[in-house]
Amino acid sequence: MTSVSRAPVSELLLEYQHYLVAYRLRRMIGGELTPHGEALSLGAYGLARNERQTLARQMISRGCPPGAMARLDRLTDTLMFGFWHNPAQVAEFVRAAVRHGGHPALEDPQAFAALLTPSERERLGESGAQRVVRHYFACLALAAIYTQPQGMDDAWAKIDAEPVPLFADELNLGAAPQDESGWADSF
Repeated sequence: MTSVSRAPVSELLLEYQHYLVAYRLRRMIGGELTPHGEALSLGAYGLARNERQTLARQMISRGCPPGAMARLDRLTDTLMFGFWHNPAQVAEFVRAAVRHGGHPALEDPQAFAALLTPSERERLGESGAQRVVRHYFACLALAAIYTQPQGMDDAWAKIDAEPVPLFADELNLGAAPQDESGWADSF
């Protein structure tokens, strides 16, 4: 029997959206960082995430079937699971991007904003798009300083100060209720 995640749906959708932004950035940079295949749909992502979680639970609770660890690693790589909020993983990615010649999206907020589709930018508005970019740039900054513990608290405060709303086209399920700032407060 598969267990159901107890995380609010908005957190799970935000996780998928983080996957999409990481996927788009890796595709934009290209080379060895290009993800294999097309971006996963929300449904395919959910199925792969459930499989990953099941394998992880099996590894903790009892013996795993042969090949489970390799499958878990492949799923983690495919899902880019936790990419943005794992400073070591982001730092490894940035080092690989630099070896590849770098990319303006890693240094210029406008170039990073190009990861957003026109409809996402329209839905977010200029200030919302800037908010999204600030969040992801704070994640990149955390990766640069994650070996300096005194700077980590400041970096996490910046990340937490710029929570990312749900904006991805793939999650636009129709008109959602808006709060006074114009952000959809639920999906």
